[in-house]
Amino acid sequence: MFILVVKLKNLIGWVVAIGVLAAAVLLFGFNAVTGVFNTNSDLPIYSVDCPYKKLAITFDCAWGDADIPGILDTLRKENVKATFFIVGQWAEKYPETLRQIALEGHDIANHGYSHLRMGALDSSRIKAEITQCGSVLNRISGQKIELFRPPYGDYSKNVVKIAGSLGYYTIQWDVDSLDWKPGISKVEILNRISSRVKIGSIILFHNDTPHTAELLPTIITMLKKNGYELVPVSQMIFRENFIIDFEGKQKRST
Repeated sequence: MFILVVKLKNLIGWVVAIGVLAAAVLLFGFNAVTGVFNTNSDLPIYSVDCPYKKLAITFDCAWGDADIPGILDTLRKENVKATFFIVGQWAEKYPETLRQIALEGHDIANHGYSHLRMGALDSSRIKAEITQCGSVLNRISGQKIELFRPPYGDYSKNVVKIAGSLGYYTIQWDVDSLDWKPGISKVEILNRISSRVKIGSIILFHNDTPHTAELLPTIITMLKKNGYELVPVSQMIFRENFIIDFEGKQKRST
C-alpha cells in the first residue's frame, strides 16, 4: 500500500511538471523556455542562429606572427573580415602586427594576457588576465574590445560570468579546424570544415601553423561557393534580447 501511494505521488508530480512546462511553452515559446532552463550568463556562444547564410572565421594568436602577413593578404584580396583572438603577451611582442590587423578592419578580441587555462584559476586571477589583456589590446589597436575567448576553450561558469561583468561576450566555436594538431594534413583540415560548417558557424583557426595561411584562399573560395557570407563575429552576434540554448547557439528571445 505504501509503495502504491509513493508511486502515485511521483506520477502526480511528473504530470504537474509536464503541465507547467507545456503552459510555459504556450505562453512564452520554446526558445524562451529553453533559456529559463539554461542560464544564459553562464554559457559562451558557440554559434549564432542567423536569419541569413552567414558564418565567421576566427584566428587565435598566441605564438609567432610570421604567417600573419599572408593571412591578411588573403583576407584583403577576398574582401573578408575576420576575428582575431589575441593573447596580451603576443600583442606586446608584436605591436605593429596587431596594429596592421586592426588597421585592415578586423575584430580585435581578448584571448587572455598569459594564455592560461582559466577554468583552473581563482576569480581574482581570471579578472586580472582578462582586464590586462583588454587594456593592452585597446592601447595598441585603438579598438574597443568586447569579445573574449578563454585559452584552449577552457572555461567555467565563473569565467563566463566574470567576462560578462567586464563587458565581454564569451565566444567559443562549433567548427574546429584542428590546424594546430601535429601531423594533420591539408585534406583533413578541408574535410573537417566542409563537413561541419553550417549557417551561423564560428570556425576556429590558429596562426603560426603549418597549413592555415596556405589553405585559407581555398577555404574561403569553398565557403563562398556554398553561398556563405563571411563576417566577423562582432557583426553576427546579438547584443540584447537573446538566449543561448543547450548547444551553445545564440538565438533571439523575442
